[in-house]
Amino acid sequence: MVNFSRQSHSALAKWLWTVDKIILIASLILIALGVILDITASPAVARRIGGDDYLFVRKQLVYVGISLVTILILSLFRLKTIRRISIAGFVVLMGLLILTLFFGYEVKGAKRWISLGGISVQASEFIKPIFIIVTAWLLDIGKKYDYFPGSWVSLALYGLVAGLLLLQPDVGMTLLITAIFGLQLFLAGLPLLLVFVLGGAGIASLFVLYFTFPHFHARVDQFLYGSNETSYQINRAMEAFQHGNLVGQGPGEGTVKLLIPDAHTDFIFAVAGEEYGLWMCLIIIALFAVIIFRTLRISLKETNLFVMYAEVGLAASLGLQAFVNMASSLHVIPTKGMTLPFISYGGSSLLASAIEIGMLLAVTRQNTASEDKDMAE
Repeated sequence: MVNFSRQSHSALAKWLWTVDKIILIASLILIALGVILDITASPAVARRIGGDDYLFVRKQLVYVGISLVTILILSLFRLKTIRRISIAGFVVLMGLLILTLFFGYEVKGAKRWISLGGISVQASEFIKPIFIIVTAWLLDIGKKYDYFPGSWVSLALYGLVAGLLLLQPDVGMTLLITAIFGLQLFLAGLPLLLVFVLGGAGIASLFVLYFTFPHFHARVDQFLYGSNETSYQINRAMEAFQHGNLVGQGPGEGTVKLLIPDAHTDFIFAVAGEEYGLWMCLIIIALFAVIIFRTLRISLKETNLFVMYAEVGLAASLGLQAFVNMASSLHVIPTKGMTLPFISYGGSSLLASAIEIGMLLAVTRQNTASEDKDMAE
């Protein structure tokens, strides 16, 4: 029988007393809400492809089980192990991104998926948390050793990642990674002048992307002028929020899932708004806010630069992706095929979110600083 007292030397007991329970509980609630909403939204989609009502529900429950194990295992690791996993994972994922360009299959004009042993994998979902950790490590080493150009090495790796993503093309994920990388550079002491220069370059790049990538061009035009097929989905989503009002139509009573093909993924927030009302939407937003602000509060007290860069990067990643999905559904920004972490259906999305939270729990554990003083050795 495992002893969970503070005096116990078992790994699980140490984990129980050192893991940040607020972040963990908020994440578990989001996963549970994701299952509830998937039960609501996915049967209509399953029927459209000729499957039984609970085809996607069964698959998602398998993904949930794997994700929970992933969170637990990663959160048990020390910083040194997290760093090593990220370096190895970065190499593997870069290879997968390259393979996707040649052997991936096209969905809606983009090659983002590759089949591995009959399982569809979206490598771009996994590169985000891995790249955040690798960047945090490089920037930290650059601060410790003047001879190591950590910022320039991380910039070169960013260029490789962004280039491969744009070749798919995946403009949304590229912009998301760019924003997170810029934030990490700023935390590492990027001069204010360079911040403005890079900010200007970022704005200029949006115009380049607009005139270079037809898919990106179409989404921006839809947002500005409201014409094409995407407008239909946005209009149905906005109607769903109106129908839901404060308390919702009731579980299973909504119609948006019958009208939007991606209701169980990109527009799952609209399903939540229609069937459970404003209160459910506010709960989801609050849970993400709890994770983000709790992490930022911890990072303010952090003396280990690697941990601080990693914490802020992972929290920003989770928060920005959630914002993009919810803001797209509410027609605040142009639509982007980006999932809502923990809530949207999909194995790649859920597992990538689990990796983010698992690593976040690992770097925020109360004893990491004392256990990992030799991290950079």
